[in-house]
Amino acid sequence: MIDTYIALDLETTGLSPAADRILEIGAVKVVHGQIEETYETLVNPGRKVEKRIEELTGITDEMAAGGIDTAKAVRRLVEFCGSLPLLGHNILFDYSFVKQNTINLNIPFEKEGIDTLKIARVLHPEMEHRSLQALCGYYKIRQEKAHRAASDALSAMALYEHMREEFPDSPEELFTPKILIYKAKKQGAITPAQKGYLNDLVKYHKIALEVSVDSLTKNEASRIIDRIILEYGRIQR
Repeated sequence: MIDTYIALDLETTGLSPAADRILEIGAVKVVHGQIEETYETLVNPGRKVEKRIEELTGITDEMAAGGIDTAKAVRRLVEFCGSLPLLGHNILFDYSFVKQNTINLNIPFEKEGIDTLKIARVLHPEMEHRSLQALCGYYKIRQEKAHRAASDALSAMALYEHMREEFPDSPEELFTPKILIYKAKKQGAITPAQKGYLNDLVKYHKIALEVSVDSLTKNEASRIIDRIILEYGRIQR
């Protein structure tokens, strides 16, 4: 059984690593089955937190605005993880968001991972729902704050240990880290020209954007500029 790894969970503004942002990071360094260190931080996504995300996570706009910059948060996470494999419930989801950001930052981040969701699908075919919350209920794992990153990372760690103990005769391969693969293209930051023109459009048309201009990628800025021009028109000199 692998007993040294990083249990990881992210809260995000949506489901797309290319279009959405990280809201919160929770990571637990487990060494020989014992928690050695934790890394937990809110991340400022540079955009408004949708009501459905706030209702799910409890993370408000004010909380998110107090979070640290995405680049700084991701760099710290990469350093925290080191060479250890990752563990999480549907770990490819969390990995994909980190991977997209590391590609943007030109930081190597190639990982193996253990997916407690995949393990549960094999060991619990009888269960209708295999969400982290459902499985924690089954194993009576106490969750301090469901849908908060650090709490869910700890829950995934506990779930992994419970399933390993309940099914000791299962193939070791089931609990072995597998290579995580997520292919993404680098997203360039908004250009100075785009930034200047977008700020001029916003000022000219008296528009309140729900996203920080500085946080936009080049493609996002293009889409917003096109949308504003289509809806409000160009700047008349």
